[in-house]
Amino acid sequence: MAFTITEECINCGACEPECPNQAISAGEERYIIDPAKCTECVGHFDSSQCAAVCPVDACVQDPDNKETRDQLMAKFHKLTGK
Repeated sequence: MAFTITEECINCGACEPECPNQAISAGEERYIIDPAKCTECVGHFDSSQCAAVCPVDACVQDPDNKETRDQLMAKFHKLTGK
């Protein structure tokens, strides 16, 4: 499942450079995550980097974008060509 950024986001920007898929960008009110690019860092890291660096725990799993680890790995391969 892709991650999303909740309303608790304080726009600190800590998450954006941590995303290996460049799925995070500044939105109008808070940072946003493109679910088509989010692999929960599967293929890159053992844990989601955005959630690890978020000072207010605003990066959470998106219940509207449920994916299995296999689906996330397939997305990783498609995005990276690896």
